[in-house]
Amino acid sequence: MTKIEEMLKGVKVEWKKLGEVKEIEVVTPPKKIKKQDYNSYGKYPIIDQGKEYIVGFTEDELLVFPINEYVIFGDHTESIKYANFSFAQGADGIKVMKSDCTYLSTKYLYYAILSFYKKTGKYMRHFSRLKDTEIPIPSLEIQEKIVETLDKFTNYVTELKAELKARERQYSFYRDKLLSEEYLMKISEQINTLQENNIIQFVKLEELVKIKHGRDWKSLGRGNIPVYGSGGEMGVFVDSFAYNKPTVLIPRKGSIENVFYVEKPFWNVDTIFYTEIDEKQIMPKYFYYFIQSYDISSLSTDSTRPSLTQSALNKIIIPLPELLIQDKVVEILDKFQELLSDTKGLLPQEIDQRQKQYEYYRDKLLTFDTECGNTHTSNL
Repeated sequence: MTKIEEMLKGVKVEWKKLGEVKEIEVVTPPKKIKKQDYNSYGKYPIIDQGKEYIVGFTEDELLVFPINEYVIFGDHTESIKYANFSFAQGADGIKVMKSDCTYLSTKYLYYAILSFYKKTGKYMRHFSRLKDTEIPIPSLEIQEKIVETLDKFTNYVTELKAELKARERQYSFYRDKLLSEEYLMKISEQINTLQENNIIQFVKLEELVKIKHGRDWKSLGRGNIPVYGSGGEMGVFVDSFAYNKPTVLIPRKGSIENVFYVEKPFWNVDTIFYTEIDEKQIMPKYFYYFIQSYDISSLSTDSTRPSLTQSALNKIIIPLPELLIQDKVVEILDKFQELLSDTKGLLPQEIDQRQKQYEYYRDKLLTFDTECGNTHTSNL
């Protein structure tokens, strides 16, 4: 008999629809915070219905939920969250619940909802259907044991995700440092290639790069040329290419910070620009690393859906050392990128394996099947 079977043997369980548990309270949220008012730091975290757990911070205590245990939903989202601290509601609406039951803990409720609240209808999950979700309710003692077991899995996954983010931040820090005027000067001095009065030029993007629109692919035949959109390769392959030289693809709509470096022939749709790069002045890979480090979101012309225009991009000022220095910068950043890619290959795989392991044990712990000798009761 496994530890789980031993834990659950003979456990009495009542199955209830959440709409029948009157002590589950839907908490009225304070006023929403607009996205332009999100801060990078602050006393209170902001939570919305997106996949990211914390999307910003605020100092305004009048906008926060008081300290308690909460289960957090969007109207239609898979990103169900748990919080045991004060937080504010983000621009994307959320629904907030807590259990005032003497026989149902909020943290157990969270894990049970994750296991039993299924995708239905048009949306992935919709809050209005939650009341019909049926969950098993064992004793508080068993609930605590289940929560303790599942917390160990989720904490490990959280630690792995935090490590991955730390590696990404480290790479971004060194990339941005290396592309700063100060470090470009240092590299130049070390290589001893600079001539007097020819140190670092600051050049508008339009003098180095031509920005080109994409076009629809649906009239093209099938082939082996990948089609790119704002999210990257779309999984569509055609028989013609828009461009076949090294380029940087910059999304025009949507995920505008999600830039791509491409050396193979490709086709791009209208949601993403491609660039014709004057390689006599700037290396394509150097341009890619610079755009990666640039705050593209600050150029957005639409607060609802991030959008870029050619005119806004053309005005970007690029620090431009001579090509030999650019090549050295690219060489260094390629090594960092390779290390990060190795990390991204291994850690996400480990995260995925641990996530699947957690989901397996979560469902196993919440099944209360007859093999464990469980009994179903009508009253607690």
